[in-house]
Amino acid sequence: MHWMKYKSIYFSISGFFLLTSILSLVFWRLKLGIDFTGGSVVNYSFSKDVGKDALTGVFKNAGVSDVSINSSANHQFTIKTEALSQRQKVQVGADLKNVDTNYQELSYEVVGPAIGPELIQKTIYAVIFSTSIILLWVAYQFKNIKYGLAAVLAMLHDSLVLLGSFSLLGHFLSVEIDFLFVTAMLTILSFSVHDTIVVFDRIREVSKRDYRNLSEIADGAVTQTMTRSLNNSFTIIFMLVALVLLGGQSIRWFAVALLIGTVSGTYSSPFVAIPLLLTFDKFKKPKIVISK
Repeated sequence: MHWMKYKSIYFSISGFFLLTSILSLVFWRLKLGIDFTGGSVVNYSFSKDVGKDALTGVFKNAGVSDVSINSSANHQFTIKTEALSQRQKVQVGADLKNVDTNYQELSYEVVGPAIGPELIQKTIYAVIFSTSIILLWVAYQFKNIKYGLAAVLAMLHDSLVLLGSFSLLGHFLSVEIDFLFVTAMLTILSFSVHDTIVVFDRIREVSKRDYRNLSEIADGAVTQTMTRSLNNSFTIIFMLVALVLLGGQSIRWFAVALLIGTVSGTYSSPFVAIPLLLTFDKFKKPKIVISK
């Protein structure tokens, strides 16, 4: 099948998602969770069913705009908010009495950011360092820098799509990013590169005994690895969909992040990395033939 015949379509699809992600990050940014900002963590127990909307309304009425509510068994809730002032805490307590006169405050604590500015800076440096190492290692293994560039750019494509997706989710659904999101993002980076290298390795093996142009070889390599990639990805996707639908609130958005990254990585390996490789190949220096 002539997959690379439609590489302009693949670039258009990727361009649309990248542009959407970048615009979302510029205008709405990411909604940072308590792991980044610090705040208050309160555990309540109620004697009857209390809806999350009612609890959200109580905190909103006290002037608290950033509220994250997780429910558990026996009518218990863990509520994470921005740091509460004494006035806000008193008002919340009074309003909760109107919701359930028998409610109990099980615990209340003020926590600092688990991921501070220094750790964020070190993480950025680590990502830059690891990306550079991946680029050089792939280039060394395949004896050409274009393989490293294509793999790294496909990896960055998946990172931007994931960041943009959570920027949109944060704006429309108030989804916050936390330490689990950072874990999911780093996991997806490794998955993306791994899947890309499988296709690259097939191109290299075929190139040793096949003297067709790179585009034709790439078509064959994508066809030969497509079934393997899809089978591998679908086993992960099925598990993640189950976690999203049936898992607890605390890991739901972690599973969503992994799901988005897995789908993006499955797409980017054959339809971003390979077209980029072919594009870079067009810019190689032509051989100079001197006629006698």
